[in-house]
Amino acid sequence: MAASVADQGVAAFTNIIVLVVAARLSSAAGFAVFSMVYMVFTVLLGINVSYVGQALVLERGTARVRAACRSAAVFTALASTAIGLAMAAGLGMFARGATAHGLAVLGLVLPVVLTQDGLRYCFSALRLPHYALAGDTVRLLVAVPALAVQPHGAGPERLVAVWGVSAVPALLVAGALLWPRVRGARADVRAYVRRGHLGRRFVVEFGVGNATSQLAVVGLGLFAAPLAVGALRGATTLFGPMNVLFNSATAFGPPLLNRVRGTAGKVRATAVLAVALAWVAALWTLVLMLLPAHAGRQLLGDTWAASAALLAASGSQYAAIALGTSALLTLRVLRPRATLPIQVVFSLLSVAFMLAGYRVDGVYGAAWGLFAGSALKALALWLRIASVRRAGPAADDDVPGEDAEPVSAGSSAGPR
Repeated sequence: MAASVADQGVAAFTNIIVLVVAARLSSAAGFAVFSMVYMVFTVLLGINVSYVGQALVLERGTARVRAACRSAAVFTALASTAIGLAMAAGLGMFARGATAHGLAVLGLVLPVVLTQDGLRYCFSALRLPHYALAGDTVRLLVAVPALAVQPHGAGPERLVAVWGVSAVPALLVAGALLWPRVRGARADVRAYVRRGHLGRRFVVEFGVGNATSQLAVVGLGLFAAPLAVGALRGATTLFGPMNVLFNSATAFGPPLLNRVRGTAGKVRATAVLAVALAWVAALWTLVLMLLPAHAGRQLLGDTWAASAALLAASGSQYAAIALGTSALLTLRVLRPRATLPIQVVFSLLSVAFMLAGYRVDGVYGAAWGLFAGSALKALALWLRIASVRRAGPAADDDVPGEDAEPVSAGSSAGPR
């Protein structure tokens, strides 16, 4: 678990430091292009994680996991190559402008960066998160110096190319660590395009969650002052360490939870995790509230004062997110197909609560509206878990019994 959290921390820190170094090297216009390209990569990465990674970590059985890891690595490499070459050819030859050219360069390096990140989930499924940590550490140690030695005023195309190529050593290290574990396993790339593959549902969940969060920012920008948006974004930034913990639980939790026998045992384990994460969120909120004003201004500058006023609401929201993340993890293991309706409904409700809260009490009300949406989502998820637990494993259409053949996350069986 320590290696899992550390790996998420290294990956998050790499993303932050890459943007910081790029900002220091670029002009304002150049960094705007680099940021746009990086945002597109982030979306493509989220889609790949949802379609391949989250389905992969639900696999069970040693032989099945080894085969699934090899299939996932091959599929990610092939799919990212096809998409990347299409981007490079289409945008490089037929589009104009710095952003189009930056995206064309992203297409050229896309197979490297997506495959390198995708191997992290192979190590998660194999219960070897320290190997993922090794690969991501190499990524950090190579990418940052490679960018830092670029000349001041370097164009966004050059920075994107250097950032992408710098992932090659990490890819080679991760590939060398993975190969002995999957050698001899049969790769089945077609599993990812068959009807009923769980990754499709997870991509929809990602799309809904990502779209609604962007919609929330856009909606607030339409109805509120820029200070309100900055205050909420600043408060969210302060809770970055909690996001690392939540991502660790989502990415590396299923293989660990699958080691717990029985539905009741799994629910108890995630209930303990929920309470622990909620307490960590509460303690982190207390630390931030006790932070001296001058230290807060060093973190967020002039945005600190507005963001500090939202700490109680944001801290409550993150405690609710802790409960919801643990519940989501439980359902992903017990009944993966049960999460999509809840995600869709309550993600949209969160946006509605945020906008309604702003109309009632400005940005302070918006922050409490986000808490209400997160709390209701967590409640709905835990009620769904209670329903699954009452139904018993015999009625669970996603998870086999203790003696049954495991159901693959890439199974061709359609929704039941």
